[in-house]
Amino acid sequence: MEAPLEALRETGVTIREATADDAVGGVPPRWVALPENTGEVAALMHVSAAHDLAVVPVGDGTKLDWGNPPERCDLLIDTCCLLLGDGSAVEHSAGDLVARVGAGLPLGVLGSMLARSRQELVLDTPGGAGTVGGTLATAVAGPRRFRYGTARDLLIGITVVLADGTVATSGGNVVKNVAGYDLGKLFTGSYGTLGVITEATFRLHPVPADRRWVTVDLPGSGTEDASAALVAELAASQAEPSAVELDRPDLIGGSAVSALVEGVAAGARAEAVRERMDEYGSARITAEAPAWWAVPPGEEVLLELRVPPAAAYPALHAVAARGLPARVRGSVASAVLLVALPTGVGAAEFAGFVTGVRDDLRRLGGALTVLAAPPALAGGVDRWGPSGALPLMRRVKERFDPGRRMSPGRFAGGI
Repeated sequence: MEAPLEALRETGVTIREATADDAVGGVPPRWVALPENTGEVAALMHVSAAHDLAVVPVGDGTKLDWGNPPERCDLLIDTCCLLLGDGSAVEHSAGDLVARVGAGLPLGVLGSMLARSRQELVLDTPGGAGTVGGTLATAVAGPRRFRYGTARDLLIGITVVLADGTVATSGGNVVKNVAGYDLGKLFTGSYGTLGVITEATFRLHPVPADRRWVTVDLPGSGTEDASAALVAELAASQAEPSAVELDRPDLIGGSAVSALVEGVAAGARAEAVRERMDEYGSARITAEAPAWWAVPPGEEVLLELRVPPAAAYPALHAVAARGLPARVRGSVASAVLLVALPTGVGAAEFAGFVTGVRDDLRRLGGALTVLAAPPALAGGVDRWGPSGALPLMRRVKERFDPGRRMSPGRFAGGI
């Protein structure tokens, strides 16, 4: 028996041999650990540091194909069983609109638990998919980011285990902090490259008393200026929509714009939005979201486009100019859009698309990230693209993981 495996098992944590299904971006780990609390994660990280084991944290695995494949992976830390220190999954202070949650809890389960108190965590992941930790690590946020912000804005406390086994906490009820760093902001979107998220504390919101979606179908090319004007009006409307979303099945045909109005007098406010939308087409009000709402336009070849809000429609022009059949969907008022390409796209076409769109977006102050793509496509491009923040990101990586053992190579610049 290998010395590292013996040491891992001596922690008392459940350890199993990895299988092909545990691979991260095609890189198979040697072992999988299933810790049940922060202390057990710390014990695993102490052993990993002593034996120079590369560690990759994983939630429910829905986004394991996002980001670069790790340079190496010895130990996969599965957070599925992570609980709070007292053995509970959630510590909910309903009167304070705050919840402290174990990182392995699925968002759908958390949503059901909070709903009993008519409260919610406003992240809007499709179908409640993903765990708390995985959602933070990949910085996923849904349509209502427009009104409520992203995970970084809703997170008020976090507990993490660093590469050397140190437990650090920032935010509410601080036990041990890492001086000078806002851990919540650093770890959100870090793809497991700085440490393991074990607990998170969120600011909650009351479930709105009522919700209405107002949707209009817009004609095809030649109406982009009108569409942009409509979105700008909705974003600044006194009806205060919580989200303004776009679904564009192709970049030549028509598209749909849908606004969510919720809360007090939602019906009357939605009617005011409908009257304004009617100037662009036949708008309709529904009590249910459109079927495409908060659902990615694809999964196998998926990219994320971010630009300043005023540049959303010029960014759509940049995508269309590449000549590939793309489907675009997402938060048009926030200008965070997902782009899906057909699965049959060739490697050269894909590389040309990514390079060309990035060049155009750079002039608009935006960026393009390849979230998911088959290895034959992803291997020919930089998934993350250029970033002016890369020197700072490298310094942070050196501070938190000088041995490059946490998900090495997964993040931008090979961090």
